[in-house]
Amino acid sequence: MIYLLETELPKNKSILFALTKVYGIGKKQSSIICKKLGLSTNCKVIELSHDQTNELVKLFENSNLVLSNDLKKLQVLFLKKLINIKAYKGLRKILGLPIRGQRTHTNAKTARRFRR
Repeated sequence: MIYLLETELPKNKSILFALTKVYGIGKKQSSIICKKLGLSTNCKVIELSHDQTNELVKLFENSNLVLSNDLKKLQVLFLKKLINIKAYKGLRKILGLPIRGQRTHTNAKTARRFRR
């Protein structure tokens, strides 16, 4: 069982899709990581050797990517900043309404439902 950035990687999945389980890594970033390490994208997580997993961990420790809990904290801080400066997006978020200009006369029921 491999834990990477406090996320358990599924053993039976390919390394390409297993890395996408880490918050902040998508398919594109995952394929770039596989190329850097020289791993096949079809290789399963369980087939990785101990050295390869250590290289993977070192890559994330030395990278400047913001991932997992750090990324979540940054997003919360950004939202708090929008609320503090009283930006339109922040106010809409507080009211529980759609933020990106969607129609509210008839179609904001799901956004309002989550508010309650």
